[in-house]
Amino acid sequence: MKAKVYVTLKNGVLDPQGKAIAGALHGLGFDTVADVRQGKFIELDIAETDADAAKARIDEMCRKLLANTVIENYRIELA
Repeated sequence: MKAKVYVTLKNGVLDPQGKAIAGALHGLGFDTVADVRQGKFIELDIAETDADAAKARIDEMCRKLLANTVIENYRIELA
């Protein structure tokens, strides 16, 4: 089963990389960009046929390794 995990910073957490991207875009003439928040995209192929079990296992992976839950949110999509 394929899974997609999207990891983003929580609201209120400073995003210096996002600010740098916004600055670079402005420098390239993309002045309409108001703000940039960057994140991570992780694609997993998990040997599980039950969707609920797969989601629970991936949730555990996110809490233990893939996301820093103090400052990041994550979202799981199963395909």
